Amino acid sequence: MKKTPDPIDRHVGSRVRMQRILMKMSQEKLGEALGLTFQQVQKYEKGLNRIGASRLQQISKTLNVPPSFFFEGAPSLSTEPVGFAEGSSSQYVVDFLSTAEGLHLNRAFARIKDPKIRKRVLDLVSTLADQEASEG
Repeated sequence: MKKTPDPIDRHVGSRVRMQRILMKMSQEKLGEALGLTFQQVQKYEKGLNRIGASRLQQISKTLNVPPSFFFEGAPSLSTEPVGFAEGSSSQYVVDFLSTAEGLHLNRAFARIKDPKIRKRVLDLVSTLADQEASEG
C-alpha cells in the first residue's frame, strides 16, 4: 500500500518548486547547490520525502527566502472547521501558482500596467473558463 504525502510536506515542497521556478533554476541546479540529485529535489517538491530542518535552512539560503516562506498558507493542523474563504480553494490557488503555467501567467499578467487591459484579460479568461465549463 502506497503512503500518501503529508499535506504539510506537499505544501512545503510546492513552495520550494514555486520559488525555484520563479528564480528560473532547474531541479538539477538546485540539487547541485544542495549536494543532491535532481531526483531528490523532485521528491522534496512532491512532498514524497520530508525536508529536515537543516536541509530547509540550506534550501532557504539557496532560494533567497526565509525558512518561514515555505510554511506561508500551509494547511492548518487544527481539527476545527475552516471558514468558507479558506480551505480547498486557497490550496487550489497555491497548487496552481506552483506550476510553471501558473507562474508564467502570473508573471506576464503582472507586467501589464494598463488597468483597462488587465480587466479585458480577466474578462477573456473568465469567458473562456465559463464556456469550457458549460461545454464539459
